[in-house]
Amino acid sequence: MWAAATAAGGVGELPIIKHIVMWDVLGRSAEERAGNIDRIRTAFEGMRGKIPGLTHLEIGVDTSRIDYACDVVLYTEFSSQDACEIYASHPEHLRVRAEIEGLRIARHQVDYAVG
Repeated sequence: MWAAATAAGGVGELPIIKHIVMWDVLGRSAEERAGNIDRIRTAFEGMRGKIPGLTHLEIGVDTSRIDYACDVVLYTEFSSQDACEIYASHPEHLRVRAEIEGLRIARHQVDYAVG
């Protein structure tokens, strides 16, 4: 279990864990890719309120159109490292992973603690 040290050297509150995932999405045409992006967005938005410790969830779609930008980003916050680890194997998350399987061509992830 994570614990953050306070300035006095004691144990403080658990840090918030930020979990960020970015994908390049499959699609032979702009329409196909847009449809796949919408499927990913809908799948993740369906997790809201269903996973303990998942305190914030955003799905963003790239508007820059820069050739090296990812298409979709998932930004989530968890109440603790334990909550983030539970999320990884939670049935609702596994359902979403199965739904979006095959819709991505690349995936990038960063998890970090704040606090």
